[in-house]
Order: sequence, then C-alpha cells, then structure tokens
Amino acid sequence: MASAIRPQLVLFGSSIVQMSFNVGGWGAILADLYTRKADVLLRGYAGWNSRIGLTVLDSVFPKDATIQPSLVIVYFGGNDATGPHPSGLGSHVPLSEYIDNMKKIILHLKSLSDKTRVICLTTPPVNESQIEVAYGQLFDNQARRNEDCRAYAEALVNLCKELNVEGINLFTAIQNRDDWADVSFSDGIHLSSEGSKVVVKEILKVIKQADWEPNLYWLSMIPEFPEDSPYYAVCPDGKTTSNVSFFICNWQKQWVDI
Repeated sequence: MASAIRPQLVLFGSSIVQMSFNVGGWGAILADLYTRKADVLLRGYAGWNSRIGLTVLDSVFPKDATIQPSLVIVYFGGNDATGPHPSGLGSHVPLSEYIDNMKKIILHLKSLSDKTRVICLTTPPVNESQIEVAYGQLFDNQARRNEDCRAYAEALVNLCKELNVEGINLFTAIQNRDDWADVSFSDGIHLSSEGSKVVVKEILKVIKQADWEPNLYWLSMIPEFPEDSPYYAVCPDGKTTSNVSFFICNWQKQWVDI
C-alpha cells in the first residue's frame, strides 16, 4: 500500500495567496489537481508585507518540524511596492529592504530540508483605473503603480537567480494577453479566475521542467492508495472493477498539456 503521508505544498504570502482558495483561484485549482497526491496548505495573510512575513518564519516554518514541506510557493511584494504614506505608517517597504527580506525568507525555506523546493512569485501588474473605481480615495497616499510593480518584480527575479531558486515573473506573464487589464483582476489588484489561470500555468510549467527529486509535477506523481479494489464500481464486463485513482476530470484536462 502507498504511504498515507502526502507531500506538502505550502502557499505562503499576502492577500494574493489568502484569496487563492476563492472559487476559481489559483490555490484552489492547484489543490484540485493534486488531489490524492499532495496536500496544498494555505498560509496567506491579507495586508502583509515582507517585513511581517519575515517575523513569522519560525512559527509558520519551524526548522524542527517532523514533516517539512516539499514545496513552498512564496508571494510578497504587492504591498511592499505601494507608495510610502506621509505618516510613515502603511505597507510600503523600500526596494532594497524588500530584497533583503526576501533573501532571508528564501534562505530560511531552503534550510528546512534537502528536499524542500521554493518558487517565488513576483508582484503582478495592477489596473490603476480599476483600483480607483473599486476603492475610491483609499489608496491616494499609498498608490499602487505599475512602474513600482515592475521594479519590485525584476529585482525579485534577479534575487531568485542569485539564490538558485525558481522565480515566476507575474508582472510579465499576466501581460502576455492584449486584454490583460480588463480580465485579470477582481478589483484592479487581486486576481480574477482568468488571472489565476496564468499563475497556475506558470507554476505547472516550472514544476514540470524542474530537475527535482522527487518529481512534484502533478501528472508524474502516484496517487495515494492507487491499488485496485473489488469495491469500486463494476465494469461492463461484470468481472472487473474500475480503478479511478488516476482519473482526470473534464475540468482538469485544460492543465494536461502545459
């Protein structure tokens, strides 16, 4: 029989992560694809920046844990990249500090075990006019601008190369379709189901192409308890049963050819 201990894929970050389990969200899609193969765990905290994320690393990812994650997908940056508020309060983190924080986060995650892999997601673009419609004057003194999103995204990609971890540039990936600004967001900041599809596609491409042992690509993993059973539904021949352990649902088929 297969082991009952599944690999853990942990999603760690701010609201882009917290909301990823919404209907059609990228976290929910990953959890569905990894059914019977891995546990996708949500550790998302809306409003957080890299400063706060850094302070909880030992609590969320203790180094002495009996079971360490096989993969951690990290997202911080959107809140860090907001404009500084005149009061000194708010989520803004200067770019140099943001990169230093992310370096510490990545190194902590890599140190959890020899088999713990890390993927970093950069800040996506934003639809500035949609933000104004959705939030009015809320962000007037702490604006989200694409020029800042680009700078933070590019800096994180460079850091990932330096630390030999996988980095996905969502700022560029989401803009690969002409109508990205109209379809990618629910409020100009957070991802719609269309925006989430881009994230899933990019994550699956990285996992599929990565030279990792064990292989964490969903189609390459053996489902938990894959054995035949006489208690499954009986086939038309009346003599055998239908093992659905490897069955791919219709809504999952769009993710087969990545």
